[in-house]
Amino acid sequence: MNKVAIFGNAGGGKSHLAGQLAELTGLPLHSLDQIKYRPGGGEVPHQEYLAMHAELLQQPRWIIDGFGCVSSAWQRFAAADTLIYIDLPLARHFWWVTKRLIKGVFVNPEGWPKDSPIWQGSLNSYRVLWLCHRKLTPKYRQLIADAAQSKQVLHLTSPKAIKTFLQRVPNELQMDRSA
Repeated sequence: MNKVAIFGNAGGGKSHLAGQLAELTGLPLHSLDQIKYRPGGGEVPHQEYLAMHAELLQQPRWIIDGFGCVSSAWQRFAAADTLIYIDLPLARHFWWVTKRLIKGVFVNPEGWPKDSPIWQGSLNSYRVLWLCHRKLTPKYRQLIADAAQSKQVLHLTSPKAIKTFLQRVPNELQMDRSA
């Protein structure tokens, strides 16, 4: 596990999982929201984002969480040796976006650039939820089915599955080091 792509619908806990995994593994963490957006929420020019993303993919070790754009997502999936797909029920995503909105009034959401506009970001997440569910979820599921032969693939479908995965990581790392 050297190049980890964490992906899924909005509000699924990607940034939280990525932060915990980075802490456990020591892998450098890169949140795409912090690369694609400037502090305060302004968007980085698309070509600049693509160049930064391409540079990240050349690094020997990383965890990258988020979406970015279609072309960068599929480049990242191809470059990763580990794919972690958070595929929770749609209602859970809606609920977690709502919790992030409420909490975001008081603290900056995990993985977001400093001083991001919580209301606008949350409205964008609500708009994306159904669209992602209809258009990207089937493609993500096909991706992980196809990649299972050549990559480590984790399909996490519940908060319990996420927690169980994180509890197993230290043991798996220890087994890898002793092998």
